[in-house]
Amino acid sequence: MSSNFHPDGTLFIVSGPSGAGKTTLINRVREQLEPLGITLYFSVSHTTRRPRAGEEDGCNYHFVTRDTFRAMIDGGEFLEWAHVHEQLYGTSKYEVVSRLDRGQDVIVDIDFQGARQIAQDEHLNERSLNVFIFPPTLDVLEQRLRDRGLNTEQEIETRMQKAIDEIDAGKDFYDYVIINDDLPEATECLKAAVIAKKLQTKTALESIARMAERFREERDGRITGKR
Repeated sequence: MSSNFHPDGTLFIVSGPSGAGKTTLINRVREQLEPLGITLYFSVSHTTRRPRAGEEDGCNYHFVTRDTFRAMIDGGEFLEWAHVHEQLYGTSKYEVVSRLDRGQDVIVDIDFQGARQIAQDEHLNERSLNVFIFPPTLDVLEQRLRDRGLNTEQEIETRMQKAIDEIDAGKDFYDYVIINDDLPEATECLKAAVIAKKLQTKTALESIARMAERFREERDGRITGKR
């Protein structure tokens, strides 16, 4: 385990259109960074859509009714929420902020609307990194959506239009943009973005300052010992 990295409550925000491969990338990066000492807790979103085949409540999403979701909005329980593809999606404020306050690093998969909401929170924005995952082409994105077999023609058309809107609106907003045309390469790019942020956090800089001070003390002790 590297001594370069320390859990310090950093929030990693990954966005991108449906079909860009965000979930696969996040899972690979979390697995590959763990041996380095970077543990990224994944925040499970709430949604009003119905579970798809193979999805589990509390694992893929927290599946709730619209009434429950609206009550959570009214109660201020979401860090961010958005209306996406005729359904509601939101990130639990308690789940994310409580982990960050305990010094744990968190990664979330949210859309551009949610990323902008979090950016308006000065406290969270300064400890966050925003990454946007691009599909290599719109044709590839459309084919990925079709290959999943989860959407109707109308839904695919809606998602394609939303992807174009997100790309246009988000291209100047994010800290990093990664084109997911090669999974291993895109994985390395996302890992690099996470590592770069971890090396720049307040905790990392304070650790380096303490080490530099210790080196000075050791140097002075050696000089004194030689006299």
